[in-house]
Amino acid sequence: MSRRYRVVHRTTYSYSDEVTSSYGRAYLTPREFAGQRLLEHDIHIDPVPSDRSVGTDVYGNTTTFFHVTSEHRRLEVAGESLVDVDGDHPSTMPGADLPWEQARPSVATGPLAIEFTLDLLPPEITPEVAAYAARSFPAGRPLLAAVAELNTRINEDFRYRSGSTTVSTSVADVFAAREGVCQDFARIGAACLRSRGLAARYVSGYLATDPPPGKERMVGVDATHAWAAVWLPGTDETDRTGRWIAFDPTNDQFADERYVTVAWGRDYQDVPPLRGIIYTDAKQSTITVSVDVAPVEV
Repeated sequence: MSRRYRVVHRTTYSYSDEVTSSYGRAYLTPREFAGQRLLEHDIHIDPVPSDRSVGTDVYGNTTTFFHVTSEHRRLEVAGESLVDVDGDHPSTMPGADLPWEQARPSVATGPLAIEFTLDLLPPEITPEVAAYAARSFPAGRPLLAAVAELNTRINEDFRYRSGSTTVSTSVADVFAAREGVCQDFARIGAACLRSRGLAARYVSGYLATDPPPGKERMVGVDATHAWAAVWLPGTDETDRTGRWIAFDPTNDQFADERYVTVAWGRDYQDVPPLRGIIYTDAKQSTITVSVDVAPVEV
């Protein structure tokens, strides 16, 4: 099944005093890969930057750099995209039923995936994380079944509570509080997989949400979303790239045609939607974010 979406991600910064210079880096350009096609894309910045460039990071994500030099008390960055997304269930992937131990990458089978097996600094793989993951990965269990159970357990064991964490909250702190948001649950999933020697990505993007029956769709109610993905080796010696199975602990499901992928890395810090530096004497600032993922008839 394939669906088309128009995505508008708008971020507005307001300051109590003039900002004389603002440097920014944005991850707002959806990726293109098998299963997702980027048809249109633009990023609108107000005030207009004096310098702007587009590049690609080490993971192949598109990143936009900008420098605003005109004085301002308000900065708006809006990414607008038209994207087609396919949604095949991972059970259709060749090799998804192999024992999970055989999905551990090596120099011979998955050299590009090995980096995604490594722990972060500071470490996220605590003894508690390793013990929690081990319950879903007994010897010989099919990879897809193990990941599905882990996905469900995270969903049931941790409560979603908006504002309960920040981007700097550690996985250990989330384990202690037993609550967090989608970014935290994606990071828990990745840490659990890495504790078993598997390769795991942190994925940033959007999830299309449908309105309740009989209600009109509201613009701006959607938000950025995050999920994880586990590496699956190729089916023969000529395929050293393999493929990735994306799963969403927040909603206890595998990613489907409702998931628009923007960027991936090892952690949130690799792919924040916006990051920057400003020069100002302002004592106060506010940020507002709205994301609209609207289905488009094909």
